[in-house]
Amino acid sequence: MHMINIESGMPTVEEAREKLKTQLLKAKQGNKKLIKIIHGYGSSGKGGILKVAIRKSLVHRRKEGLVKTIIWGEYFSKDKQETKELLKRHPALKKDKDLDRMNEGITIVELLY
Repeated sequence: MHMINIESGMPTVEEAREKLKTQLLKAKQGNKKLIKIIHGYGSSGKGGILKVAIRKSLVHRRKEGLVKTIIWGEYFSKDKQETKELLKRHPALKKDKDLDRMNEGITIVELLY
């Protein structure tokens, strides 16, 4: 699985959104199908602005037709139907260290081809 670390370098929200879009397009050009986005959770205990902004941006990317599936880290669990379906399409994902960890600092994305 391809990884994009958005929180690295402590970007502004706008910088993070731009980095996300650029990196998703590069991943698609490189025929990457699955992406793990590391956006962090935030230090407030409620989820940071970067996490919220990146998640909103991913929803927009889905509407644009770049992203097929979005699984928030806290729902990246074998108990969740959407994750079960993704694991059927991409069995190697079962080895991911964040599976079943309820990690709100990540998001799993499947690109649309």
